[in-house]
Amino acid sequence: MSGVRRIIVGVSGSPGSLQALRHAADLARMHQVPLAPILAWVPPGGDMADRGHPSAYLRGVWRDAAWQRLWGAIDLAFGCVPEDVAIDPDVIRGEPGHVLVGVTFHPGDVLVIGAGRRGVLAHALSCRVSRYCLAHAECPVIAVPPPALAQMSHGLRGWAFRHRGLSPDHAHQPAA
Repeated sequence: MSGVRRIIVGVSGSPGSLQALRHAADLARMHQVPLAPILAWVPPGGDMADRGHPSAYLRGVWRDAAWQRLWGAIDLAFGCVPEDVAIDPDVIRGEPGHVLVGVTFHPGDVLVIGAGRRGVLAHALSCRVSRYCLAHAECPVIAVPPPALAQMSHGLRGWAFRHRGLSPDHAHQPAA
């Protein structure tokens, strides 16, 4: 036994989190341990808005929507739920960094997260969850870099413009 008890992975549905989910599934297969995809959610407007106007019905709707996002991300990552790895998904209300660090309390837990976009400006403006987890988790944390397509500026649109010799300014000009 390798000492790994379970693989926990933060899932949001972003390309980086899908890459992390695939990597976490490979680790779970390799160590023959369960995979725990976790999606953290906060009510629209944040917790302050929910406390100001609480609604049990809306909380249920938001929780159901979070479950749909989690199952949608699993479907996007694998095509269907993989049968060769035990999956124990969960949806937890709270800020993603706090939730992910909070669920990694057993010895042998490993946390896998998406590292976010690269670049100085992108790093300064985003990656809060990955930085929080790397700084506060008491278990091993694996930060998976984003897929190559997500690393290109402006995603697929930026790729298309760069590879066709177009710029966003050209897109607004009438056809000749």
